[in-house]
Amino acid sequence: MEASHRILFNEQKIEQRVTALAQDISRDYAGKEVVAVCILKGALVFFADLVRSITVPVSVDLIQASSYGSDTVSSRNLIITRDITTDIRGKHVLLIDTIIDTGETMACLYKRFSEQCPASLAVVGLLDKKNRRTVEIPVTYKGFEIPDLFVVGYGMDYGEKYRNLPYIAVLNSSYDV
Repeated sequence: MEASHRILFNEQKIEQRVTALAQDISRDYAGKEVVAVCILKGALVFFADLVRSITVPVSVDLIQASSYGSDTVSSRNLIITRDITTDIRGKHVLLIDTIIDTGETMACLYKRFSEQCPASLAVVGLLDKKNRRTVEIPVTYKGFEIPDLFVVGYGMDYGEKYRNLPYIAVLNSSYDV
């Protein structure tokens, strides 16, 4: 571990929680097929681990949406640079992100996907910063609730750095990028 961050969730704790989320999803969607949508880039690592552990049939798609840019605070301006190509009408859809912070990004995506008439729509977030929420969104599956900390690793970044860390860490505010 570098001096610039401290581990919040180690690899084993993350793996256990991801496995439990996959079991819950597999139970709830037994006998159904789901479309899992990865919210890029941050959710890529979590998404890959999660969908490999889900036991019901899963098709995957990707959307790139962000409200952070290279900052540590949400700008509240959603930018979609890649949209899904799957027709989700009448399908069971999981919107998967690593972290639900203010909820602004997810609320916009939830509304956008709801308008496409899926059979069901559920939000999956590994980390939930409930105390930062500025809009209410239904988080159906969540891994951990965390306080207002800026975290990196396991796909999450700061200025495109730290995504490759196998754990989730709190970035020290004094770190100079």
